[in-house]
Amino acid sequence: MWCSRMALRRLQKIAVTPLNITGGLTSNIQREMSTLPRVYVTRQIPPEGLKILRKSGQVQFELWDSDDIPVPRKELLQKVKGVDGLLCTLTEKIDAELLDAAGPNLKVLSTMSVGFDHLSLDELKKRGIRIGYTPEVLTDAVAELTVALLLATSRRLIEATHEAKTGGWGTWRTLWLCGYELANSTVGILGLGRIGVAIAERLAPFKVRKFIYTDVAPRPELASAINAEYVSFDELAKQSDFLAVCCALTPETKEICNKNLFSKMKKTSIFINTSRGGVVNQEDLYEALSTGQIAGAGLDVTVPEPLPTNHPLFTLKNCVILPHIASASYTTRDAMSSLAANNLLLGLRGQPMIKELKL
Repeated sequence: MWCSRMALRRLQKIAVTPLNITGGLTSNIQREMSTLPRVYVTRQIPPEGLKILRKSGQVQFELWDSDDIPVPRKELLQKVKGVDGLLCTLTEKIDAELLDAAGPNLKVLSTMSVGFDHLSLDELKKRGIRIGYTPEVLTDAVAELTVALLLATSRRLIEATHEAKTGGWGTWRTLWLCGYELANSTVGILGLGRIGVAIAERLAPFKVRKFIYTDVAPRPELASAINAEYVSFDELAKQSDFLAVCCALTPETKEICNKNLFSKMKKTSIFINTSRGGVVNQEDLYEALSTGQIAGAGLDVTVPEPLPTNHPLFTLKNCVILPHIASASYTTRDAMSSLAANNLLLGLRGQPMIKELKL
């Protein structure tokens, strides 16, 4: 498992060897450059990734030079025409329409994300386009944020801050703003992978009594690292005091967290989702929270993103919503951009990518 700091240093060294352009004349260099693969970068990615692309001398690239506003769809469809490679983020939908617009030259797609539900995998496979992605380097950052969100939700920190700021802090009261402790609790993990293990490792010092998990099948090697017990989906719901969702979004997991799950959970349980918004039925979650079926929820991901400010979930004091920031540390985002850039360059050279999604 890669630590994001170690991964960044490693990826800076892995960076593909710069192309040696011979000939001192400007015209020769321009001629060499004009034959290089064309790449479009759909976002102003963190500087380490751009530095690798520039220093490689192996591509001519154009980018949408903004990190605040995603490239408009119409512009994206224009810019991808004839490109050999595409470096995107999870905000761009890579579907048949876009791939048709790009044309047959497109051979490599590199996404700066661990998730790939924004990619039409069938279409990419049909066209023989290789896919790079960025798992592992964000494990630490996501695990840290998940723990922070769990604590903020269970100990009602957002409510408490609001009360302190708005004059609600009066005399000491015996049960005012009481929440739920991790000590002697059962923590459930839905989808045990690298991130689930990293979350459990960080929670263990809080004197958690037991870790349980469910997945498509038992994962004994990973589970042994945190002494976690495999249970059924229903048992996960019934036993968990804290339930952390860490599964990928697939047709099988779409809205898997619905009233069937919430109805089996304890009234004192805390639900946390830092995976993908699509795994949760938000209407059912609102019903569970507003009726006291469960105690609270912390979400870093929603459908859609951004979630409209008038969404009912925002009206609930027992629901903490973050704007999809789980991997938002400087070190991790630089590591992600470096990995995405290296995947792209290696793919264009016909070499194995560092992290390639095999279709």
